[in-house]
Amino acid sequence: MDNRDAVSAFLRSRRDRITPGQAGLPVYGQRRVPGLRRGEVATLAGVSVEYYTRLERGNLQGVSDSVLDALARALRLDATERMYLYDLARAAGPAPAARTRQRQGRPTVRPSVARIVAGMPGLPAFVMNNRLDALVANPLGRALYAELYADAATGGNVARFAFLTPAARRFYTDWEHMARFAVGALRVEAGRNPHDPELTRLIGELSTRSDEFRVMWGSQDVHVFRDSTKRFHHPFVGDLELDQETMNLPDDSGLSLLVYSAAPGTPAEDALTLLANGSATTGEAAREQRVERDEPRHP
Repeated sequence: MDNRDAVSAFLRSRRDRITPGQAGLPVYGQRRVPGLRRGEVATLAGVSVEYYTRLERGNLQGVSDSVLDALARALRLDATERMYLYDLARAAGPAPAARTRQRQGRPTVRPSVARIVAGMPGLPAFVMNNRLDALVANPLGRALYAELYADAATGGNVARFAFLTPAARRFYTDWEHMARFAVGALRVEAGRNPHDPELTRLIGELSTRSDEFRVMWGSQDVHVFRDSTKRFHHPFVGDLELDQETMNLPDDSGLSLLVYSAAPGTPAEDALTLLANGSATTGEAAREQRVERDEPRHP
C-alpha cells in the first residue's frame, strides 16, 4: 500500500485550478483543459515533461527538496499545501513496520497536560489528536460541546460529529466552513500518516455515510487548525463568538492543546460564565451523588 493515488489527485487538482494567465503564460487558440497542461507545469518547474508526468502519476520517491520547491512555486501552493506536498513525499512508498505500529491507537495524554486543561475552569479547553479526537476536555469544554458528548456514536471525534450528527448543523453557525476545515485537517494528517489504520477507518466511514464529506474530500483541499474565530449556537446560552488558539505539544505525539476564549465585555463572555457556572453545578451534583452512593447505608 502506498500514497500514489493521493499524490496524483493532489497534483492534478492544483494544476487544474491555475489558468495560463495566472501563471504568466501566453494562450494560443482554444484550450481543452481549464487549467495548466502537464508540459506547462514542467516548464514552470524547470523539469522535463516526462519527469513531471512520472510525478503526477504518484511517484514522489526520492524527489529532492529543490524539485518539490520548484513544483510548489509552479503550482502556486500556499504554506499549508507546500507542507502537505512535502509530507506526501516523505510518506511515499510502504511504511516501515515500526512506524505503522507506533501510529496505532490513541496517544496517551501526559498527566501534566491533563492538569493544565483542568486548571483553566473559565475557558473551554481540549487536548486533540490530528484525527480530531477530543482526548481530554475540561468541564467547560464538555459544556460547550454538550451535543457532541451527548451523541455517543461520535466517539468524541469532531469530524464525525460535524458530518453525522444532525445537531452539528445548528451548533456551528457556519457549518460548511467548519466542515471544510475538518476535511482539510484530516487530509493533512492522511498525507503525513497514510498508513494510520484508525484514520483510514474514519475517512472510510465518513465517505460511506456522508455525501457532503465525500465531495469535500474529493476537492483535495488541505487545512491546519491555528488561531481563528469560531461562531456557535449553543442550545442553552445561544450565540457565541469565540477566539480559538491551537498549540501543538512539543513532542512527537501529534497532540494539540485547543482553547477557546471570549473577548472581555462581550455577550460571549457572559455566556461562557453562565456555562461555567452550570458545569460547576452539574459537577458538584455528580460528586454528591457519588458520595451518597459510596457511603454505607444504615438501617
